[in-house]
Amino acid sequence: MRVLLSSLILITATSVFAQQHSAFSPMDVFELEWASSVQISPDGQNVVYQRNYMDVMSDSRQSRLWLVSRDAKNHVKLTSHDVRESSPAWSPDGTRIAFTSSTENGSEIYVYWLASGKIARLTQLERSPSGLSWSPDGKHIAFSMLVPEQPPVIVSTSLSKPKGAKWAESPRVTTRLNYEQDGRGYLETGYSHLFVIPAEGGTARQITSGDFHHRGTPAWSKDGGALYFAANRNEDWEYAFRNSEIYRVDLGSGEIIALTDRNGPDYSPVVSPDGKQIAYLGYDDKVQTYQVTRLYIMDRDGGNKREVSTGLDRSIQEIQWTNSGIHFKYDDKGDTKLARTSLKGEVTLLAENLGGTSIGRPYPGGNYSVANNGHIAYTRGTAYSPADVALVEGPNAVPSNITALNDDLLPYRTLGEVQEIWYRSSVDDRQIQGWLVFPPGYEKSEGPLPLIVENHGGPIANYGDRFSPEMQLYAAAGYLVFYPNARGSTSYGEEFGNLLYNNYPGDDYHDVMDGVNELIKRQLTTEDKLYVTGGSAGGIMTAWMIGKNNRFKAAAVIKPVINWISKTLVADNYYAYADYRIPGQPWESWQDYWKFSPVSLVGNIQTPTLVMVGTEDLRTPLSEAKQLYNALKLRKVDTALVEMPGAPHFIARRPSQLVSKIEHILAWFGRYE
Repeated sequence: MRVLLSSLILITATSVFAQQHSAFSPMDVFELEWASSVQISPDGQNVVYQRNYMDVMSDSRQSRLWLVSRDAKNHVKLTSHDVRESSPAWSPDGTRIAFTSSTENGSEIYVYWLASGKIARLTQLERSPSGLSWSPDGKHIAFSMLVPEQPPVIVSTSLSKPKGAKWAESPRVTTRLNYEQDGRGYLETGYSHLFVIPAEGGTARQITSGDFHHRGTPAWSKDGGALYFAANRNEDWEYAFRNSEIYRVDLGSGEIIALTDRNGPDYSPVVSPDGKQIAYLGYDDKVQTYQVTRLYIMDRDGGNKREVSTGLDRSIQEIQWTNSGIHFKYDDKGDTKLARTSLKGEVTLLAENLGGTSIGRPYPGGNYSVANNGHIAYTRGTAYSPADVALVEGPNAVPSNITALNDDLLPYRTLGEVQEIWYRSSVDDRQIQGWLVFPPGYEKSEGPLPLIVENHGGPIANYGDRFSPEMQLYAAAGYLVFYPNARGSTSYGEEFGNLLYNNYPGDDYHDVMDGVNELIKRQLTTEDKLYVTGGSAGGIMTAWMIGKNNRFKAAAVIKPVINWISKTLVADNYYAYADYRIPGQPWESWQDYWKFSPVSLVGNIQTPTLVMVGTEDLRTPLSEAKQLYNALKLRKVDTALVEMPGAPHFIARRPSQLVSKIEHILAWFGRYE
């Protein structure tokens, strides 16, 4: 009996262990958590952050604010409210945290007192606030908010609706250049303005004026008498939409003074610790596809402007200025790094792997903040885990995680191994970087694998060795996943990123196919095991690839642009493409728009093709996907159209649709094994 009992215990333990160490599965997506909006207290002792998760019951991404001590011993939810919370901001003395939280009527501003744990709502606003910023003395909070206006009217009808009649709604009249946005739909008429409210509550006072938008997080002057902000208050602001300047507004008089003046964006003003200088980001607009964002400083009155030459040839992002220098993040070869520079451009690397907040595909993301003592809190992600809160105390210090949000899940899953790969482009012998994800537990002795090529979107973007449930689920299904950063990708410098100027899709196609050929050469896959997919710009490349060759057994084209003429004149950002991607407007150079459109190659396509799009996608509208599907049906090519109900361009915004997207792609590929 004892032997039998021991055997049963062993069998049970083995069974539990096998269940715990299983491959990553679709339902695991609902268990993922990740940190974002990380803010360290001024004394460096506590970190408030946004804890994000997938709500299986509401099928949505949710967030709540949590507070964790520097030693990780105290880790608690900030409030007792079970509603969406975001945008935490510490008061200068570290005694309070301002944040926004959902109510029945929209978001409002709340304050949490650290000593007592008390919470108070400060506002009762018409619209949702954003960009919270404390005054230096902690007595006021500045923010941005939309001030609505009446929509335009062309006809004032004299018709009188009979009592109880159910007539159609009045026509909607639009006269704006930018009137809709993917994920938001039709934009309410009005202008965003800056406001200031007492930190103990009261009436919010509008600071800016004029028919211009004033968005972002304003920076306070040292004496608290003015705000610095970025906006486009130029006369032709609606059409010169890439331009913006740094302004100063006096809180007493409301006088607004422009501190910069050039053709190009200037934004993200940050005041120096002594209040005498302002750092900001921007570039001179050279009208090209990709332009590196640079770091500048000027005196507080706008004088003595100069670039801080870091020598990085990388876009500077998210600057913060402390006594030890100007901190910033930047993408370098698919990795988001954190660094600090002196005013002479002497750069010190502080941390790597900043990110892990893009839960879907392995895009960059993440944030950081700096305490008065120089300690830094940031989102730290890896190829095997989404973002946790991490701390680093300075140069040469070893970062340490102070949260472990997925330790109840991922240690019990056998994930696919992620490997970096470099290879040569046949176009110009450039080095091209990519990543491979192997099936869990794969051994090379198993032989060549079926290959999924996953093309990233943008195309001005990058993939990296960051955690991706999509890639892991492909790998768990037995595929080798290859995702490259072809030319045009960011994080390799301005010249590399701008290689698609007036040439997209172009030689990036060869970069991807060269990677496929390299994997065949390395005997990781074979010619008869090739599949391809990608979303947005990746959908464009996927359609382009199957129009250029018939090497793939099946393809999944996700939310693509198929016809640049129709896309450019229909999408929510229809006004943003001419000259920066293709010379002129569609009616001026339609031949160029056509030759870069995948629909021009549709007569060559023989590959069985799944086409997928969200029904509410305003960036690559449903009509684009339908053009490809309809053309393939007319040509009697195996095809299917999958429409995700209610989904915007971010088709995986709802976790069930993220899973459904992957399962449809895998099912389609499975048909043609």
